[in-house]
Amino acid sequence: MIPFIDLQAQRARLGQPLEDAILKVVRSGAYIMGPEIAQLEAELCAFGQAPHALACGSGTEALVLPLMAWEIGPGDAVFCPSFTFAATAEVMPLVGASPVFVDVLPDTYNIDPLKLDAAIAAVKAEGKLKPRAVIAVDLFGQPADYPAIRAVTDRYGLKLIADSAQGFGCTLDGHHPIHWADATTTSFFPAKPLGCYGDGGAVLSKDARFHDLLVSLRVHGQAVKSDLEGRTFDHDPKYLNMRVGMNSRMDTLQAAVLLQKLTIFADEIAARNKVAARYAEGLGDVVRAPPVIAGGTSVWAQYVIETDDRDGLAAHLRGEGVPTAVYYPVPLHIQAPYRHYPQPGGLPVTEAAAGKVLALPMHAYLAPETQDTIIAAIRNYVKRNG
Repeated sequence: MIPFIDLQAQRARLGQPLEDAILKVVRSGAYIMGPEIAQLEAELCAFGQAPHALACGSGTEALVLPLMAWEIGPGDAVFCPSFTFAATAEVMPLVGASPVFVDVLPDTYNIDPLKLDAAIAAVKAEGKLKPRAVIAVDLFGQPADYPAIRAVTDRYGLKLIADSAQGFGCTLDGHHPIHWADATTTSFFPAKPLGCYGDGGAVLSKDARFHDLLVSLRVHGQAVKSDLEGRTFDHDPKYLNMRVGMNSRMDTLQAAVLLQKLTIFADEIAARNKVAARYAEGLGDVVRAPPVIAGGTSVWAQYVIETDDRDGLAAHLRGEGVPTAVYYPVPLHIQAPYRHYPQPGGLPVTEAAAGKVLALPMHAYLAPETQDTIIAAIRNYVKRNG
């Protein structure tokens, strides 16, 4: 069967330097928060156009940490899409806050700024929850409409998180999401465009004090430089706990892997865009190929088409040796843990998309002849079934 994501092709390209970097960590004994962590954070700042970067244990923890730093909790509302992975919404209940689900745009599936505005107004009018923040998701690898979303958050005085778990490296008019967001979070899960060989995440930010709080919260609320100003503590600051934190340290091995992958990441993004363009050219007249926001560059974490006969097409492709995936067959606001949270105005676009979207094989090493096979299989099915 054709690989859905070919991580081994990438590993072969990186070759001996990747293996040397891993072995260096193994020999060093610095298995958690070793020197590669600081190197990675510096590289993430440079690549992501951010003054500060914090490596952490996972993409989920990357979302929790800013909420903790802003002291978001019971009685607070955080607005997010329902058409996304559970991690986006589950972090609110983890800190005691309430997710408020907002519908998405019918073309990019990213959060709809107009519906976001209406949802915030509705929650404020009801008065049961206090709006505090918005989490916009860079779904399937492309940026949300950050200028419009930022205008909404500014109007209401809310914080903005760019959940770039699928979209790290995406840009809008040449800017990374941190240009508009108060924090950009990402995941380094292996299947992501920039993935490690385990779990990992990061938070990019612009405010030095906010970053300092994240550093503290990442390691059990340990004292950081700003906490120690004007006082003396002669021991390891991790034993002076200034706030309730968590354990979100990154394994050094994952940082070493990511440092190697960053050397080819820009080239891989370009290659993914060539694959996406080839799909669009071959499929645009038989299914709905995914558009990209004007001025946007996607990293194409997934290539997601839309068709009314999604399940039939998926079954056909499976028979032809072409793997597919469905993101997300049951939107979060319908699932048991989340159905009681607010969803002002309903989510009809989300519910319609859930029954039509289908992700095709996508990675930087998808050979043209393999892609032609996938395109031909789709075209043949659509032509036969009208």
